[in-house]
Amino acid sequence: MSETTPAPAEQWFETPELRGRLVTLEGLHPAHGADLSAGATPDTIRFLARGGPPGNTPAAWAAYVERLNALPRRVNFAVRSRASGRVVGRISYSEVNVADRWVEVGTMLLPEAQGTGANADAKLLVMERAFGVLGANRVHFKVDARNERSLRAMRRLGATEEGVLRAYQVRPDGAARDSVMFSVLHAEWPGVRAALNARLP
Repeated sequence: MSETTPAPAEQWFETPELRGRLVTLEGLHPAHGADLSAGATPDTIRFLARGGPPGNTPAAWAAYVERLNALPRRVNFAVRSRASGRVVGRISYSEVNVADRWVEVGTMLLPEAQGTGANADAKLLVMERAFGVLGANRVHFKVDARNERSLRAMRRLGATEEGVLRAYQVRPDGAARDSVMFSVLHAEWPGVRAALNARLP
């Protein structure tokens, strides 16, 4: 486990600007709803545990962002493409546990950002902050068992697949979701970081 001193609790909930090679992360704001609605498709929200907005309009996305930001123990970043200047998704510490020194990471990217390296760059930024700044011992991810794209991405990441949490979450449509748990520990981070960097142009 990490022997680093963890950052103060309040720092775990901050949203500083994080600049990568392909994307910049900034605190998610309702104003980002315009870019999200412009690029979203039904597949964008298909596998989100909490579902998405009720309609694909800037106002619906803005209200959705407000709901996300109101959730406790959650920290949300907008993913902004450095090439286009547009917001192309969001990445979150969807749960923060300061006492046990772990965070859960969840990602939603618009189709225009998929397969571009934006996912790897955004994950590199939030994991570097978790391990290198906040002093986390663990970062984990829960992926809908039906989401083949995200499962492939997590396996390429080099995270350890810990198993399936059966009927773990109830989606907005009432269906029970099986979630596949992946994790990276502090001692494993250098290898995972190198693999992520290798995937970037």
